[in-house]
Amino acid sequence: MRACPLVAILAYDGLCAFEFGCAIEVFGLSRPEVGAYWYRCVVAGVEEGPLRAGPRLSVMPDGDLSLLEQADTIIVPGWRGVDTVVPTELVFALQRAHARGARLVSICSGVFVLAAAGLLDGRRATTHWHHTQHLARKYPNIRVQPDVLYTEDGSLLTSAGSAAGLDLCLHVVRQDFGARIANQVARRLVIPAHRDGGQAQFLPRPVPKRPGRRLGALFDVVRTRLDESWPVERMALEAGMSARGLHRHMREATGVTPLVWLLNERIALARDLLETTRSPIAEITRLSGFQSEAGFRKQFRRLSGVAPNEYRRRFDATG
Repeated sequence: MRACPLVAILAYDGLCAFEFGCAIEVFGLSRPEVGAYWYRCVVAGVEEGPLRAGPRLSVMPDGDLSLLEQADTIIVPGWRGVDTVVPTELVFALQRAHARGARLVSICSGVFVLAAAGLLDGRRATTHWHHTQHLARKYPNIRVQPDVLYTEDGSLLTSAGSAAGLDLCLHVVRQDFGARIANQVARRLVIPAHRDGGQAQFLPRPVPKRPGRRLGALFDVVRTRLDESWPVERMALEAGMSARGLHRHMREATGVTPLVWLLNERIALARDLLETTRSPIAEITRLSGFQSEAGFRKQFRRLSGVAPNEYRRRFDATG
């Protein structure tokens, strides 16, 4: 019987509790719905415990850095300071792990630990948008990606801040166990089943929780009939307002024009169909309201970063 993958999560005094909690939530909890073959998880202490994780929390590690020697994946949560010196013994332990092929994953400012170990030179990496310029200045040999959720460059994976760590952890689960299991874990966490690493870290403006009664009714109707033609004039008529009024209200509610909102909804439906059905691309084109398969493929690649067939291969949850 094959051994379950071993994940080692680093802990240190001054630990970022949220990022650490994300890793524990994904890799450290049992998953009866998945079956017996799931991750083994240990917490490796950089120092002896208990270790402070915020003003009211402490963590007791399972052991010291020797736990990294057998780990398949090592998680580095947010580091205690972007200019705080990384202990030499931790640098050496990560270098040895990388040399033997372990997968190294940083969340938020944890990237500064991998950078200090010299592992990211010449590679793509990211961190919280607040730290990307500092990372680029301090480590000019790193190809910093300032506005993505996460990066993957060989066995080195880095994420942006906080919740983006969950996206990266789910990406790791998807690699190890497939899209169906990753989607199950996402449902348990009540988060989206996927957000591609290339997605922006933040929207240019927030989306209000309440779009208004008339827009809300319009959204409901359009989403159930995306296979139909929805010019602006028809949407305005459905919402009971002028085309000019629809543009104004839609921008206030979503930050985009009606046609951009419609395109995003069509692509969202197409993604769902690619994940959950075996429908051919031509049928998905029709159901999501595109006039031609070529136009659908072009828009899908532009907004999703990959072609529809590649997207299905990565995120298929039907198997």
